[in-house]
Amino acid sequence: MKKNLFLVVAMTLSTVTASAQGKPVIVVQPFAVATDVELPYDMKVMQAQLIAELKVMLSKQFDIAADAPASLSASIYTLHGEFTGWRPGNAAKRVLVGLGSGREASDIQYQLTDSSGKKVLERSDTVRTNFYAQHAGSTGTLAHPVAQKIAERIKDAKLK
Repeated sequence: MKKNLFLVVAMTLSTVTASAQGKPVIVVQPFAVATDVELPYDMKVMQAQLIAELKVMLSKQFDIAADAPASLSASIYTLHGEFTGWRPGNAAKRVLVGLGSGREASDIQYQLTDSSGKKVLERSDTVRTNFYAQHAGSTGTLAHPVAQKIAERIKDAKLK
């Protein structure tokens, strides 16, 4: 029940209206999955969780949403992404080898485009789940580190 409530709240809060501060808006599209990748997660759920995570990580600089606002004078950026690889975690390896080995990992490529469609950020990264979050059983184990990696790259890009 808590998971469903979180998703309803996250999706409800994902629509942005014109910000009083005129902050730029990042519209997060659902990530695609490469045809040869078997990812056991629902991408709409992943989108909602990425939005919630990015809101926390980037709230001072950006408004984060699932849909572009109807009217806004600030810049609008769109985040597109694709999972190009996925490897499940291995609990036995974590116990025997330790040191963070055997964690679930994903290869992602993503880009941020401005309102004209010009790429302002394009990256490929490998993301591993948080060390102690391996058995949470939802996309939240992967959404947080993916959002963390993307937020770092956006901050480094110094967008306005």
